[in-house]
Amino acid sequence: MNTEVLIYVGLFIGSLAVLLKASDWFIDSAEEIGLSLGISPYIIGVTIIAFGTSLPELATSLASIFQGESEIVMGNVIGSNITNIALVLGLVAIYVKEIKLETNIWKIDMPFLYFTAFFLWFIVQDQDVSYFEAGLLLLALVVFLIFSLKSDDNNDEEKHPKASLKSYLLMIIGAGLVWLGARYTVVAIKELSDIAGIGSGVIALSAVALGTSLPEVIVSLNAAKKGKTGIAVGNVLGSNIFNTLAVVGIPAFIGDLVIKPEILTFSLPLMIVMTILFGVMCFSRSISRWEGFILVIFYLYFLVELFT
Repeated sequence: MNTEVLIYVGLFIGSLAVLLKASDWFIDSAEEIGLSLGISPYIIGVTIIAFGTSLPELATSLASIFQGESEIVMGNVIGSNITNIALVLGLVAIYVKEIKLETNIWKIDMPFLYFTAFFLWFIVQDQDVSYFEAGLLLLALVVFLIFSLKSDDNNDEEKHPKASLKSYLLMIIGAGLVWLGARYTVVAIKELSDIAGIGSGVIALSAVALGTSLPEVIVSLNAAKKGKTGIAVGNVLGSNIFNTLAVVGIPAFIGDLVIKPEILTFSLPLMIVMTILFGVMCFSRSISRWEGFILVIFYLYFLVELFT
């Protein structure tokens, strides 16, 4: 039994490491390609980097559908969204002392984030996501991307670096390894949850959500180190929007999503509360260090309640 546990823990850690490293390749390559196309750093954060850092969530969710563990999908999405706001933003605010927002995120991004959170709550009340609802989620993602790119005013041709062939190759290789890492991460989750007698949904809300959110943590802290806190905020905003719209919408087209009752009574309401709190904190166009501590405390509360 102990040997079996160690094998699957090793598989989980190894697969997650591949998932994260491959995501890092994809993100760096996509960022370089985006800059070469003349897209501004903030828009890159809220679209390209957000998409890249959400690849682990999407890959893990798709793999869980193919392996008959669809309850992982909703737990992964909701857990990751809570982790992004409470842990990622909280750590960045604590690290830099104050996150200053140069862009008015209440113009497009924050209202869209509110819409996605409440729309998700609305469509899962019957514990099902229909093809029509999945289509609406993906349509909303397309609308968000169009509005975000239209709002970009970065037109300085002299600032556009040229993307190398290596960037395109790494983006393709990274995407392939992300899928491979996700597949075996789900295998490890299934076996460990069976051995421990814990529902895979709980593991998805905690361990998987934290693991797949590590790219957001790393990207946001690195951006903060360079003084680009706007990218950190844009990354969280875009990643949560992408998680809700694509990571739920795409798997719902492939198979039926299992939505546990506790998702509706605890995890999803907490995600909505965290989303509202995120928006309120951004009214002043800054997030202070003490607000960062509040966010981290919320995350610790989430973990304690989840396991008790």
